[in-house]
Amino acid sequence: MSLSHARELLETRQVPVYFAAVAAAVLLAWRVPGTASLAPLIDPLLGFMLFVTFLQVPLTELRQALSNLRFLGALLTANFVLVPALVFALLPWLPADPLPRIGVLLVLLTPCIDYVVTFAYLGRSDTRPLLAAMPVLLAMQMLLLPVFLGLFLGDAGKGLVHWPPFLHAFLYLIAVPLALAAACQAWAARPGGGRSAVAALGLLPVPATAVVLFVVVAAVMPQLGRAADAALAVAPLYVVFAAAAPLLGWCCARLWGLPAEQGRAVAFSSATRNSLVVLPLGLAIPGAVPWVPAVIVAQTLVELVSELVYVKVMPRLGAAARSSP
Repeated sequence: MSLSHARELLETRQVPVYFAAVAAAVLLAWRVPGTASLAPLIDPLLGFMLFVTFLQVPLTELRQALSNLRFLGALLTANFVLVPALVFALLPWLPADPLPRIGVLLVLLTPCIDYVVTFAYLGRSDTRPLLAAMPVLLAMQMLLLPVFLGLFLGDAGKGLVHWPPFLHAFLYLIAVPLALAAACQAWAARPGGGRSAVAALGLLPVPATAVVLFVVVAAVMPQLGRAADAALAVAPLYVVFAAAAPLLGWCCARLWGLPAEQGRAVAFSSATRNSLVVLPLGLAIPGAVPWVPAVIVAQTLVELVSELVYVKVMPRLGAAARSSP
């Protein structure tokens, strides 16, 4: 089997692979004690996942994404203006306890930079500009998240939000993976360079994401017993968000005059959150366990189900837009 065929096979089977990873992690955590000890693996696995994801973004396409001002403007407006406004509107229904509250804010205020591309592709979106914009989305959320948390938490957030975890995330989840990806691309472009090695690494985004999902769920599940009530309490909020956020993204894209395929990409990005990347930030909060990881993982589970609805509904929105006068 050729590398291109194997990659295509993995990409077309991504959704069942991700669900199987989550199910296997739940089963393992239920039957085998001690899976919480996997937690130290989350950060290095995330870094590797982001490296192989960024490796799929040629630097020329990254420059093109930055020059596609309408798409980038709609994407940033949806994720960093409209979605925070939606979260602000949901504040009265967020848990009063600061720890579950900050967990909900962490996950809802950060757009996904990995498997959103998968679901957007399945929902007939133009994923090329979305994939190219991933480093920009990650950098923006790391810069703006402390600002949003300070605004939304107020005095309750004092002593909980610290800069070092964000600086650590920026360095190890953005700067280092992006620099390594750029170095590998430059190596592959040289005569006799590592083109075959980089092509082989192109097989890994799906397995790497599945491994991260597996480790995150397996590491967090044993700690969720005491926080089960908190996770169940925020689940309805996540359902409301899952219904409203893609509509905000779609309307924003239409206001920016984007074609339907790019509008669907913005809608998927608005709805899909960055739970895998923000979990280490949540775990760095004093006293976070089990409350913060519980509400973050609850969002992931609601979101994975919601994505199956999006891939059916989004193409219809686009079709309706094309048929309108």
